[in-house]
Amino acid sequence: MKPLQLQRYSAGQRSNHWMVVLCFVLAAVSGFALFHPALFWLTALVGGPQWARILHPYLGIAMFVFFLGMFIMFAAANLWRGEDSEWLATAGKVVSEGNKVQIPQKTGKYNGGQKLVFWSFTLSLIVLLATGLLFWQAWFASSVPIPLQRVAVTLHAIAAFVLVLTFIVHVYAAIWVKGTLHAMVRGSVTLGWARHHHPRWFREQIQAQGIKRK
Repeated sequence: MKPLQLQRYSAGQRSNHWMVVLCFVLAAVSGFALFHPALFWLTALVGGPQWARILHPYLGIAMFVFFLGMFIMFAAANLWRGEDSEWLATAGKVVSEGNKVQIPQKTGKYNGGQKLVFWSFTLSLIVLLATGLLFWQAWFASSVPIPLQRVAVTLHAIAAFVLVLTFIVHVYAAIWVKGTLHAMVRGSVTLGWARHHHPRWFREQIQAQGIKRK
């Protein structure tokens, strides 16, 4: 018998998430290719050098727009609370001991680590958009002083580095915590997964849906 499931994400939320992922991967590939000569071969994956230069800024804008949709949907649930600091205090044990660790009972839909990922994405994308516009040759660079463009390029690279590291952590956590990836693919999680990883959210959901606890 299939265990009872709780809906964690709607079809629209999942589609939005995967569009951000697609834009991120393509923007990262084209960005790396333009960043260093040793990675120039990556331009072949997006149609060649010219297409890499043309597509990269538009892919970045598309990623920002799709993430803006995610921000509107998830920002309220990612506001920092006292229990998130409590969760971070257990993060080391969570990584080393896995399901044996008792998650703080006030942990809501997102824990402290997930919230850090969310806000790291948010701030990185804001910096990437703002700085990228300043040296976008096709539209704005001609009216921006060269020294300011150089500062923008440096900040753009730093923000991209932070975003890539955050993405790696996000993917690793989604694979490592069994059931998390299923939530973003199928939209649902088991009661046991919700009870262990997000106790307060679990209690709120079973109360709202009238599910009896076992």
